[in-house]
Amino acid sequence: MNFGDLRHVLSQLGFQERIKGGHFIFSREGMVEIINLQPVGGKAKGYQVKQVRNLIVKYKLAGEKS
Repeated sequence: MNFGDLRHVLSQLGFQERIKGGHFIFSREGMVEIINLQPVGGKAKGYQVKQVRNLIVKYKLAGEKS
């Protein structure tokens, strides 16, 4: 998946982004988990896409827009 697309999805779901070095760190009020992403050649790592998907399912965020 394109890294920019994944960042956009998280932004649309109300996640706050901060950048520390090459790490893009996302958090959202009401969630204990923090998402830490690192792009590789403009792409998101597969396991990180799965991590984001699992949180969307867990917190029932599908269809939400901020």
